[in-house]
Amino acid sequence: MKLTIIETGLLPEAIRHDFEDYPAMFRRLIGAADPDLQYETVSVIKGRALPDPSRLDAVLITGSPAGVYDSDPWIAPLMQFIREAAGAGVPQVGICFGHQVMAEALGGKVIKSPKGWGIGRHTYEMKACPDWIGEACPATISVPVSHQDQVVALPPGAGVLAASEFTPYAAIDYGAVPAMSFQCHPEFNEAYSAALYTARKGRPLAEEAVALAIEGLKAPLDNQRLGRWIAHFVTRRG
Repeated sequence: MKLTIIETGLLPEAIRHDFEDYPAMFRRLIGAADPDLQYETVSVIKGRALPDPSRLDAVLITGSPAGVYDSDPWIAPLMQFIREAAGAGVPQVGICFGHQVMAEALGGKVIKSPKGWGIGRHTYEMKACPDWIGEACPATISVPVSHQDQVVALPPGAGVLAASEFTPYAAIDYGAVPAMSFQCHPEFNEAYSAALYTARKGRPLAEEAVALAIEGLKAPLDNQRLGRWIAHFVTRRG
């Protein structure tokens, strides 16, 4: 089967040539869990038109510097695409901005959080573990993050998969709609996360916060676990 990756953001220009792009990060992450998956990338950030979602096997929406409330011309069509994919029963996965735009498109609410930026290694308590995770349910997961916007109201019928005090809606299962999303970035390895935070040091991130975030990345991360969950979710049948 084929996973269609909707690219909604590019790496910061200062580090763009030092790391692979976001679709490649996802191919590496998910491919480690399921080497038989095939991929295509549709880059709306580069002006490509969205395909007919009813013809797709599964969809993953990447992170982006954009906010769901921004006026970028591709955001409204992407929300309509998400709703049409939901209506067609196409499995969808959202990561960071993808998490936010999916929640907003399906009836939730996203804002620029007054809590400020979340960076570094964040740990979430698992609130539910659907059978599609394909393994024993952990008590917590720890994954790199980089976000200021947050989901503050769930779409109708959705439930919380993972939460923290800082991010109460850190992961969402959309119930009858075949979709799930994470605020965190399982595709970010330690090196890229550190480079990203450093590139943003001083504006908008405080130097001390960046140092603490990079130090925190030395603790164990659950990126590969989430990669397995995504692979299980998009390839499940029935």
